[in-house]
Amino acid sequence: MNLEHFSFLKNKKGAMGIGTLIIFIAMVLVAAVAASVLINTSGFLQQKASSTGKESTEQVASGIQILQISGMHNTTHMNNSAIYVTPNAGSSAIDLSQSIIILASGTSERTISYNISKAQSYDSITTGGSVFGSPVWDNLTSKDFGIIVIVDSDGSCQNITPVINKGDLVVLALNTADMDMTPRTIVTGLVRPEFGAPGVISYMTPATYINDVTVVRLQ
Repeated sequence: MNLEHFSFLKNKKGAMGIGTLIIFIAMVLVAAVAASVLINTSGFLQQKASSTGKESTEQVASGIQILQISGMHNTTHMNNSAIYVTPNAGSSAIDLSQSIIILASGTSERTISYNISKAQSYDSITTGGSVFGSPVWDNLTSKDFGIIVIVDSDGSCQNITPVINKGDLVVLALNTADMDMTPRTIVTGLVRPEFGAPGVISYMTPATYINDVTVVRLQ
């Protein structure tokens, strides 16, 4: 082999080595980009899963519990209804301004919400006080409910921000004067919060309204 052939083969091997190096660097870069995409995607999916899990847990654990429903009648009709509510055990805080009450009785049905703009839609009484003596009832219409606070140790339930949390007990005041609330009327409905399980309303009005017993327990 002469000197020219040897020089040609030496240059040829160098060119092949450079090409191999370029391919190797390209593969490293592609692998780095792929790894970066996978890491970012896995991080996003982890955060999304954590957020979804938290929302699902909140949805399942939260909700409103109805403890009692009382009513005041005028001997022929149930004019006012008081729904005693508290958050479920383990529930997140519930904003009552974002809650609605769906009520159906006989031939009438209502979707009722909280009206923050009404100055007398909110009241607070001490334990043992009569909820039906509250001024909240004076301004209520069939379209909105009032809030009467009985227990609120941390002061979370106010007129503008009526939020209830653990240990709170409030009354949702309803004006049912123009609904079908005559004796032996089946009443059904829901107290549906912004999230979580709703409180179920299901009762029948008394067989008769007695003159000297104007306040009765309905549920």
